[in-house]
Amino acid sequence: MTASGVLALQGDWHAHAQVLKALGAECRPVRTAADLDRVESLVLPGGESSAMLRLMEPEDLARRIGERITAGMAVLATCAGVILLAEKVEPNQASLGALAINVVRNAYGRQVCSSVEQVAVTPPLGPPSSMEAVFIRAPRIVGAGPGVEVLGRWHDDPVIIRQGNILGTTFHPELTRDPRVHELFLRTGEDRDG
Repeated sequence: MTASGVLALQGDWHAHAQVLKALGAECRPVRTAADLDRVESLVLPGGESSAMLRLMEPEDLARRIGERITAGMAVLATCAGVILLAEKVEPNQASLGALAINVVRNAYGRQVCSSVEQVAVTPPLGPPSSMEAVFIRAPRIVGAGPGVEVLGRWHDDPVIIRQGNILGTTFHPELTRDPRVHELFLRTGEDRDG
């Protein structure tokens, strides 16, 4: 089995690692370029996207992660991770530009507006047709390119998306007992390896 990494610079990366390990995956924290070289897939967790960008600078991780994504590495980006990958971020912020979406940061409100909602999901995530989603200062996807597949919606908003080797959620799937997002991420990595 190949190793998955979780970017462990800031945010609740440990919760993702626990879910992946519970699913039988080998999981390693990624803090350096050397750590990144030792994994075949990567989770970009929630947290503070601008802080993550600053913390990536000493190891040039943004560029290195972008190159690995272009080369086909499977990525799961959640909440702030989606902001890190978006082509356009409002208010304006630097990003890796690997995901053909436009996002608005903190679009659903501040921390006190956090909520747990039911999200409608499509067949690639398997039954049932909805899942619990934890929204914490969540970004909103306000535009998507033609190569972006919507796998889940909350009301009319896309909240689970897939573009090739990238799976993204605007919520925190690691904070629920439903492992389907992480299972799909692991299958994406296996498909790329196989």
